[in-house]
Amino acid sequence: MDRSRILTLIEEAYKPDALGQLIPTETRRDVYCNLSSVSASEWFDGGRAGLNPEYRATMFVYDYNGERIAELDGVRYGIYRTYLAQNEFIELYLERKAGV
Repeated sequence: MDRSRILTLIEEAYKPDALGQLIPTETRRDVYCNLSSVSASEWFDGGRAGLNPEYRATMFVYDYNGERIAELDGVRYGIYRTYLAQNEFIELYLERKAGV
């Protein structure tokens, strides 16, 4: 499998500031992945569920720590579904949505 694309995984954590308000902080890290389009059935099923599926990123399962946001070529995506594949790989399904 060609893992030549770099995907930035973003973890959000909330920490209190001086006033006690929770402020989001992001931790970013790059991982190598294989990037492909979602299948037609994934696109139609996602559309019926109110999602906007765009990409499927396949990477080693040990590179993923439960992040819900990813960035690819400067564009942020939400990770709406994961699938544990064979041979220690995981598939992340990415969608474009507002507010990510």
